[in-house]
Amino acid sequence: MNLVTLSLGSNIDPEKHIRLCLDALAETFGELQISRIFESEPVGFKDSRNFYNLVVAFHSDWSVARLQAWSKALEMAHGRTPDMVKCSPRALDIDLLTVGDACGVIDDVALPRAEITQNAFVLQPLAELLPDERHPRCHTPYATLWQRFTLGRQRLWAIDFQWQGRFVSQADPLPRKIHAR
Repeated sequence: MNLVTLSLGSNIDPEKHIRLCLDALAETFGELQISRIFESEPVGFKDSRNFYNLVVAFHSDWSVARLQAWSKALEMAHGRTPDMVKCSPRALDIDLLTVGDACGVIDDVALPRAEITQNAFVLQPLAELLPDERHPRCHTPYATLWQRFTLGRQRLWAIDFQWQGRFVSQADPLPRKIHAR
């Protein structure tokens, strides 16, 4: 059994589509580890709708090809089509980040996914969810990669989110104001 990590995103009715995706993942793979959910400004998109992003981890003995096919079928069930423009709004975006310690192009999928170290909306939830797990290529813990990450223009913030009647994500508390005397 391999530890599998997926990045989930949505900027079309995101609460609905993220919940439905989590339902499908739990039904198919069983117990899920779910990061906090972050709202983020779109990176590289002309559409101004913010995304909801999170990382999900679970154990599976499925092949990379089967995991990828399942993910793409679920995206299509939520309205994605093969001819969609790359940076267009989407109800559901599922990216296979890692499958165990696999590195390289496997079943036409590049693993680990490069976005892990390039985008805050992938690395921050991954680092919070699996801080001590090591990136398969550079062998650095995700928490360390996040500490070293330069945020730049990427903006994201944790949000309150419920799934199956419980909070799976909570927003950061508001910073306390310090009064000068």
